[in-house]
Amino acid sequence: MKKWLMLIAVLVLVIGGSVWFFMKEKAEPAAARSVTAKVEKGDLEVQISGSGSVAAVNSEDITSSVTAEVDEVLVEKNELVEKGDELITFTDGSDPITAPFDGTVTTLDVEAGDRISGSDAVAHVTDYKKLKTTVSVDELDIPSVKKGQTVDIKASAFEDETFTGKVTTVAKEGTYENGVSSFDVTIQIDKPRDIKIGMSTEVSILTNHAKDVLYVPIEAVQSDGEKKYVNVQQAGVTDVAAGTGTKTMVETGINNDRYIELTSGLEEGQEISLPITISNENRTGGGSNGMRGGQGMQMPSGGGMQMPSGGGMPSDRGGQ
Repeated sequence: MKKWLMLIAVLVLVIGGSVWFFMKEKAEPAAARSVTAKVEKGDLEVQISGSGSVAAVNSEDITSSVTAEVDEVLVEKNELVEKGDELITFTDGSDPITAPFDGTVTTLDVEAGDRISGSDAVAHVTDYKKLKTTVSVDELDIPSVKKGQTVDIKASAFEDETFTGKVTTVAKEGTYENGVSSFDVTIQIDKPRDIKIGMSTEVSILTNHAKDVLYVPIEAVQSDGEKKYVNVQQAGVTDVAAGTGTKTMVETGINNDRYIELTSGLEEGQEISLPITISNENRTGGGSNGMRGGQGMQMPSGGGMQMPSGGGMPSDRGGQ
């Protein structure tokens, strides 16, 4: 019995000591080290993303404008037609029904001798060579979207290919759902190639860009009233509290959710301090690699810093 009691006592001491040591480790404050980056120079793009599906630019029912008997049907289902081609003629000499645009006859619902009434749908024509995709854009982003803007398009069926297009229509009225208003933006695909109607798409609309400019991570720029500043890192100092350095006033230009243009105040190559805390290895906390505060960063075109990438593509803003 005494041996059992001694064994239990030893176990209690071991477990209690382990718990005390673990709690002590967690209670120790994390040693903050400054995260730094350099002022880079290159091209900066502002893009708005969205998802949608592919449809034909031209696809419609062909109807009759007269009530008459069909004399002759001049086409067959799945036949290619050109704009202006005669499709159906009438016995009474009324003007024939013609193709409104280039395309394929996908349905044909009349034969010679049938009597049709005005507004009856007699066929359907679809143009498979001119395709579009329509995406929904948030009301905060829609003011930046304009007709003619360039668009990069990814189709789910062709993961390794990027297609291009242009904005052709921006809806004047939005839809309201779950407290958010959104607007349809229609994009015509330049060269659809093997894209088919109904395929899903992801698009990036280029709403603004600046070439050969200075930029820094957007987290680096902080506000002091109406002014903006960046903490410039002191040469040779690395193990300091996050966000410290020489406070330098700057002016900014365009930005996306990851990077912001600097129009004055700093020079290329200067090292800056970001308001991000890196904890010790054994600390728990948010973010990968123990990183706290700030957002992930994405490389703008023209090169830049290698930092952890944030999740997905956010809706971008045009400037600050």
